[in-house]
Amino acid sequence: MKYIFITGGVVSSLGKGLAAASLGTLLELRGLRVVFQKFDPYLNVDPGTMNPFQHGEVYVLNDGAETDLDLGHYERFTNCVLSRHNNLTGGQVYESVILKERRGDYLGKTVQVIPHVTDVIKDRIRELSDGSKYDVVITEIGGTTGDIEGLPFLEAIRQFILEVGSQNVVNMHVTLVPYIRAAHELKTKPTQQSVAKLREIGLQPQVLICRTERPLDRDVRQKLSMFCSVSEKAVIEALDVEHTVYEYPLMLHTEGLDQLVCDLLHLRTSGPDLADWRKFVERVVSPKRQVKIAVVGKYIDLQDAYKSIYESLTHAAASEDCGIDLQLIDAESLQDGASGQLKDVAGILIPGGFGERGVEGKIKAAQFARENNVPYLGLCLGMQVATIEFARNVCDIKGANSTEFDKKAKEPVISLLEEQRGVRNKGGSMRLGTWPTKIVRATLAEKIYGRDEVMERHRHRYEFNMKYRDRMIEKGFRISGTSPDGTLAELIELRDHPYFLACQYHPEFQSKPNKPHPLFRGFIQACLAHRADGAPRVASDPLSPLRVREEELVPQR
Repeated sequence: MKYIFITGGVVSSLGKGLAAASLGTLLELRGLRVVFQKFDPYLNVDPGTMNPFQHGEVYVLNDGAETDLDLGHYERFTNCVLSRHNNLTGGQVYESVILKERRGDYLGKTVQVIPHVTDVIKDRIRELSDGSKYDVVITEIGGTTGDIEGLPFLEAIRQFILEVGSQNVVNMHVTLVPYIRAAHELKTKPTQQSVAKLREIGLQPQVLICRTERPLDRDVRQKLSMFCSVSEKAVIEALDVEHTVYEYPLMLHTEGLDQLVCDLLHLRTSGPDLADWRKFVERVVSPKRQVKIAVVGKYIDLQDAYKSIYESLTHAAASEDCGIDLQLIDAESLQDGASGQLKDVAGILIPGGFGERGVEGKIKAAQFARENNVPYLGLCLGMQVATIEFARNVCDIKGANSTEFDKKAKEPVISLLEEQRGVRNKGGSMRLGTWPTKIVRATLAEKIYGRDEVMERHRHRYEFNMKYRDRMIEKGFRISGTSPDGTLAELIELRDHPYFLACQYHPEFQSKPNKPHPLFRGFIQACLAHRADGAPRVASDPLSPLRVREEELVPQR
């Protein structure tokens, strides 16, 4: 078993997750079996209760784990299907240690960071190692070198390297080489200081991934090599990509990173076959046509809040050799009317979210899509606001609302799950993970999926209230996907609309560059047809796999 540890220095948001995912892509395309881990030193147990403005998107895994968005990069860029064992936070570590102490597992010993905290961290790395299903484990350590909360994780890695042998480990450090415009030069001192901090802790990086706005010349590479004790060929330039993050693996391959890592780990492999990846990137960078799509949300100002949605749209558009002119619209700005901002878009997507802010604007956007035959895709809350809009304006159910926004709603067409009524703790208590959805025959959903059952990931507390089913179906509302027992509405569409689909789950968590999710691909096809004033073309996907191993499923209750 071989191990790669990826740390970051100087500043945050340098793209350690993308560097890890890109390296994983290259190694996987060389025929190696790769798996990822993310260590987040913060003291939250998971990011599930964090505001997206604080942390970005919460990415949900098959087994219901709420994780960092970097795990989304790992799954999108490779064939990995991850679980809660692939993500560890400082909160989980300390919770585990304290629970053991309360049970008496430490037999009266004084509980300390070393060895008790570091042992928990090392045990998590070994969990993946012991399965012997993989050739390489790539572990990303969140935060920035020097953060107090990150020190136990770096110490655990130092100990782990000693135990498994340095010949089986590569330490990579992602760092910043800033360009000082006034001096007209790149500065290496921040990287030198960051590496010095790592060496104080006992870690010596063998590879530097240097994020930079300008190319690294020979003098800069030699300087970094000398002062950081790294081979000159291991000083890897990571320029800001020009068009898309999917260029990153190609850039790192050109720099020779994958071959370098294989040499350091004594792995004999053939070169990676990048033909399909290059073709995908070419379609993203130089599409033959363009389509304008509006995303109406409440966290629009933060790029990472809807990361998986934006990537899923990119995957689907590339499959149609199409580019996306993405219109990001703050839902609150639509509360007085949507026609001004939405009049020239080819499609409207409303993502998930929590809380009342911006909901009325999302309802206005759903109404605009319904009344003007604009293709619509609603995800989670996007399904709920579409349901509320239809109930109010088509079924004449005055006061239709969700009990999330009005606990005393007279007409709760969206209401709290029965199993959620006694829940008080917010963290990890929603309907989470992969659940089966039974697709109704002769529906648009069946044409899109080409299957009678699919597996999709959930993250929500509220559901469509089946008491209103008959009244709404009579007016053209269709429930085209349900839980296997038929008690929960998972997928809805409108009978008299060319393309209006909304789901209670999050399909964006299962889309990949060369395997776009069927709902996103169908949406893009409908948007292109709408722009051309033609009928939507919906390609079936009869060979669509379950996308999830059976042992990873959350059992249907």
